[in-house]
Amino acid sequence: MKITKDTVVTMHHKVVNAQGQLLDKTQEPTAYLHGGYDNTFPKIEEALEGQEVGFTTTLKLAPADAFGERDEALVQTIPKSEFPPGVKVGGQLRGRSAEGHEQVFNVVKIKGDKVILDANHPWAGQHLTLSLTVQEVRAASEEEVTHRHAHGAHGHHH
Repeated sequence: MKITKDTVVTMHHKVVNAQGQLLDKTQEPTAYLHGGYDNTFPKIEEALEGQEVGFTTTLKLAPADAFGERDEALVQTIPKSEFPPGVKVGGQLRGRSAEGHEQVFNVVKIKGDKVILDANHPWAGQHLTLSLTVQEVRAASEEEVTHRHAHGAHGHHH
């Protein structure tokens, strides 16, 4: 079966940065609903369109094609007294942006009585090389299309 709109694609991937440092490698395959549902980057969908099981490719993604440029406005310093106990550097907190939108903040530094939080994706601003191999392609269920994402073993669970 070819990868087209409303197919579920299961794949393995590996991500390295411009220095060749391994950032991520799947242990278990991941699945996404193909066809413009914003389940993966457009450059990935473009590369996989019309391909089949066994297809392997390596993509070079500029920040604009992946996690975007870093936005220093997303870095905040808060007093440690407002910081919940038990969260350490490398941890994450859910909070609200200045506009009131829910946002995930990464704890990047604790310095004295201050905590530095960053809502940028950890790979924002980086040029990435993504290697992927298609493991399975199947027709999406009506429910998956309605929900706009893949379900099942390697997709989303409700």
